Amino acid sequence: MKKIISGKVREVYDLEDGRMVIVTTDRISAFDVILPTQIPNKGKVLNALSEFWFNHTKDIVQNHLISSNLKDMPSEFQKDEYEGRTMLVKKLKMIPYEVIVRGYMFGSMYEAYKKGEPFLGHSFTKEYKQAEKLETPIVTPSTKAQEGHDINVTLEYMKNDIGQALGSKIEKAALAVYNKCYEHAYKNGIIIADTKFEFGLDENGQLVLADEVLTPDSSRFWNLSTYKEGSSPASYDKQFIRDWLKENNLAGDASIKSIPQDIVNKTAELYKECQARICKNS
Repeated sequence: MKKIISGKVREVYDLEDGRMVIVTTDRISAFDVILPTQIPNKGKVLNALSEFWFNHTKDIVQNHLISSNLKDMPSEFQKDEYEGRTMLVKKLKMIPYEVIVRGYMFGSMYEAYKKGEPFLGHSFTKEYKQAEKLETPIVTPSTKAQEGHDINVTLEYMKNDIGQALGSKIEKAALAVYNKCYEHAYKNGIIIADTKFEFGLDENGQLVLADEVLTPDSSRFWNLSTYKEGSSPASYDKQFIRDWLKENNLAGDASIKSIPQDIVNKTAELYKECQARICKNS
């Protein structure tokens, strides 16, 4: 067994038998910087949400989860510190793209729309307000950069790169997963405005949903009760801590020494509430 990835949030270990162990830490990153203060139990929240969504969508596309029970893990992981934050998963040949599904007119897409410009191959004839729901969700992939920022590309670019058949299969799966999960979250008071998925291929060439799924780290979650078109809605994702960094001119500052306790506590509360709302019908 060897550690093969130490990411912004996750530690990944290769068992060298076709399986891996993924440990989700309490680290939090913003503006490509791992912040110095951890968010208590954040890793457990992310783990619980991914596990919930994997089970919720396994009728649409298979996923990489084998077990979240520590008894199924190597002895090194059968310790209290790993409880609730660890997954045993299949090792896959990963598709080198993040597959972003956008359901609302927001962010960089809204900026392009206001200028009258197409957004990654998508043009909009309907008039939209900020944060308004799109007529239909769209898929906009991005390359997975080893260093620096990922690069947004058109869906057609990805399909030309990996093959039209596989690209179309990924598009169909991503939209189906988003739509099913959107309905569940909406019933529980959360709007999934956008999210990103990662896919891989198993030993038989079958498409598999991997990494994390629909967590506050990989998605833009809005509070349905306060949502209003034409404004920036209240968020359950890490936008709260991003806003604090921007307000204090600390966005992207790698020299930051700590995050105030009240900001840490509020961020932890948002993650916990998100889990409680989404997983309550599990």
